Amino acid sequence: QVQLVESGGGLVQPGGSLRLSCVASGIIFSSYVLGWYRQAPGKQRELVAAITSGGTTSYPDSVKGRFTIARDNTKNTAYLEMNSLKPEDTAVYYCNARRGLGIALSDYWGQGTQVTVSS
Repeated sequence: QVQLVESGGGLVQPGGSLRLSCVASGIIFSSYVLGWYRQAPGKQRELVAAITSGGTTSYPDSVKGRFTIARDNTKNTAYLEMNSLKPEDTAVYYCNARRGLGIALSDYWGQGTQVTVSS
């Protein structure tokens, strides 16, 4: 059984920092592309960071320079370091693990963790 479990969300003031963690089980973790997505109320889910099995990272402009994704394959864990947080970063953050394409696609999601940026 595959599980992705996020933790580390919470309430933080604007300008503050949070570190999210995602622990995976039931998959060959090192072979998956890992992504962090977020979904704010009334908005579509959006990708905020991704890291390939080889360690290549990518970010949208909205978080570039503020968010950092990392992975520790020895601990089956992905991280999202979030700095200089803004109220518009408020959302539920989800961890995703993905491998393959088409009928060979394996795609798993965590349950989400709430991040609220407010004074």
